[in-house]
Amino acid sequence: MALELRHLRYLLAVSEHGNFTRAAEDLRISQPTLSQQIKQLEKSLGVQLLDRTGRSVRLTDAGEAYVPYARRALRDLAAAERAVLDVQDLTRGHLRLAMTPTFTAYLIGPLIARFHAAHPAISLDVREMNQDGIEAALLADELDLGIAFSADHLPGIAGTALFTETLGLVVGPRHPHTGRDRALPVREVADGLELALLSGDFATRGHIDAYLTAHRVQPRITVEANSINALTEIVRRTDLATVLPDALTRDHPHLHPVPLAPALPARTVALLRRDSAYASAAAQALTRLIQQWEP
Repeated sequence: MALELRHLRYLLAVSEHGNFTRAAEDLRISQPTLSQQIKQLEKSLGVQLLDRTGRSVRLTDAGEAYVPYARRALRDLAAAERAVLDVQDLTRGHLRLAMTPTFTAYLIGPLIARFHAAHPAISLDVREMNQDGIEAALLADELDLGIAFSADHLPGIAGTALFTETLGLVVGPRHPHTGRDRALPVREVADGLELALLSGDFATRGHIDAYLTAHRVQPRITVEANSINALTEIVRRTDLATVLPDALTRDHPHLHPVPLAPALPARTVALLRRDSAYASAAAQALTRLIQQWEP
């Protein structure tokens, strides 16, 4: 029997769920049908792909070797379909974009406003993710572009430098340091401040931790959050301090920067994509727009 795309999708579903019942539910087909289709695939290849003897279904050695190629084939076919449907004059199209949390706080609004005004027929799927998640999703062809930071990227990820982002210490209107012009020595952060910071799985938090560690400062971290909006609300209503991008706090009516000595090092914002991936007309248009961006 000839191999069909559904055979690959079914095999990947069973591999991911480790169970025929859950895979069948996810695929919305009956379990006997799923089992029959997998057996057809195994027969066409002449090897057993799944070990069904244990409590959970596992890939055999042959299955482990086969699955990466199956996943890559489906990914490339999906990209091919998008390429066929892509219209260079941008009268239609779809773009999948992700960015790390700091950018959803100050960049996403004006960026999407300009893009939508220029290309109203393009539909957008915009997500907030940490940098590791963005790179993994790009490699899995679940995203077209990502906005994060220059770093040691995963193999297969290409990064293009965009602009420089600076971070600073920020307090709310109730904090004693509000309105302070004199720079606060970084070593005093541990003595007189309680901090609310992003949680440790975000690149921004790693950047802050590296800065504090370099200056031998062990801060009192009272709150950790996985949302920039949560941090801004917490800081404006308490006497906690945080660290945020200057672009976010520059014009915020309730957030007040406190200069640090030495200042936190700047970092380079990067546009990420999967290396050698097809770039649709919509992706190219957004790339041109963001490359001209002035924060």
